[in-house]
Amino acid sequence: MSLTDDIKTLRARTQAGMMDCKNALEANNGDMEKAAQWLREKGMAAAAKKEGRIASEGIVECYIHLGGKIGVMVELNCETDFVAKGEKFKELAHNIAMQIAAFKPLFVSENDVDQATLEAERKVYMAQALNEGKPEQVAEKIVEGRIKKYFKEVCLLDQEYFRDSSITIRDLINEAVLAIGEKITVRRFVRYEMGEGLEKRVDNFAEEVARQAAGE
Repeated sequence: MSLTDDIKTLRARTQAGMMDCKNALEANNGDMEKAAQWLREKGMAAAAKKEGRIASEGIVECYIHLGGKIGVMVELNCETDFVAKGEKFKELAHNIAMQIAAFKPLFVSENDVDQATLEAERKVYMAQALNEGKPEQVAEKIVEGRIKKYFKEVCLLDQEYFRDSSITIRDLINEAVLAIGEKITVRRFVRYEMGEGLEKRVDNFAEEVARQAAGE
């Protein structure tokens, strides 16, 4: 495969610019995985540089799961109305909405987890570790590890992306920042599930959403 083909492949995978993809491949001796990671890290740096900028434009994306079983609304912000109307931004918002439908995050990021919830989780994990016979110092380390795992489960930005488990939603957004050139943030979301709280048959909505996405 030629360098041009590799650039096209990397661009399709990361949505980064052609020159960024070329530079990433050259910097990593043509290694596709390392080049993709290089771009993600560059995206993180780009996102960090834009942190102080105001992202007050954007869209509210709505996603209704097939059959009306799940409804999601997510507000995705950017800096300009021009970007908000772009297909890449709309596609990002749609994919994030599908992620929320499939994996039921409770918070946008770990910064949004309230202290009471966090302390309750810590108590449960500490009790589990002590019941397993672990010394207190070891138990504390186990608790920290389980808290990190908890964040990955309930915080949207820390979740594995349902289309590509090698990246998180944070990585996905950082790649979009790199490609689009503006600050992008998830401000808030709401998720409704039909019959939630009522006794009903258990469905694997994550698998259903993934199957639907594959057929798009």
